[in-house]
Amino acid sequence: MSPSVKRCGWARSERDIAYHDAEWGVPVHDDRVLFEFLVLEGAQAGLSWSTILNKRAHYRRAFAGFDPAKVARFTPADVDRLVQDAGIVRHRQKIASAVTNARAFLAVQAEHGSFARYLWSFVGGAPKINRWRSPRQVPARTVESDALSKDLKRRGFSFVGSTICYAFMQAVGMVNDHLVSCAQYRAPRPRAARAGGGASRAAAPRRPRRRTSPAS
Repeated sequence: MSPSVKRCGWARSERDIAYHDAEWGVPVHDDRVLFEFLVLEGAQAGLSWSTILNKRAHYRRAFAGFDPAKVARFTPADVDRLVQDAGIVRHRQKIASAVTNARAFLAVQAEHGSFARYLWSFVGGAPKINRWRSPRQVPARTVESDALSKDLKRRGFSFVGSTICYAFMQAVGMVNDHLVSCAQYRAPRPRAARAGGGASRAAAPRRPRRRTSPAS
């Protein structure tokens, strides 16, 4: 990867750069990928995104390929088992949240036809393209993330505070927060779906910042 390519400042490691260049801010309409990022963003609260990226492949194995229907069937024994799994963040509340969120996710699908249809309604069905010139301009939360957080909590989701929701919105392309100086600042193309219901992604947050305490 050429050092001359201009990128957002948070993309430093090889894994971060690959994620930034191929995924961050690219619109997602695949429900399984949306569930993946819901799990990963919740897991990241209080940690760096690099930590989660490094554990991402193991998360995929631990959480049944991020199939919400399978995760929704996890039992307390499964939660106990995952708490002992060194390949993921061993935080009981975050793990249990992934299970309850999977059940709430299925309820949203049943009501709206897809989670994507529900989710994208919070931005009018199209990405919000921002024009930030400095990381200091990038917000931690917005009116839209506040509304999404409030409604998800009402539906029984947890680890969906407004800052987590905004990070999620950035990751799945509901907002384009690449700096205007970044090579990736353009209208990102939607990811193609992969076999089995996922998309061709290897889950972001406001990457210019590091969360030092769990978001509400």
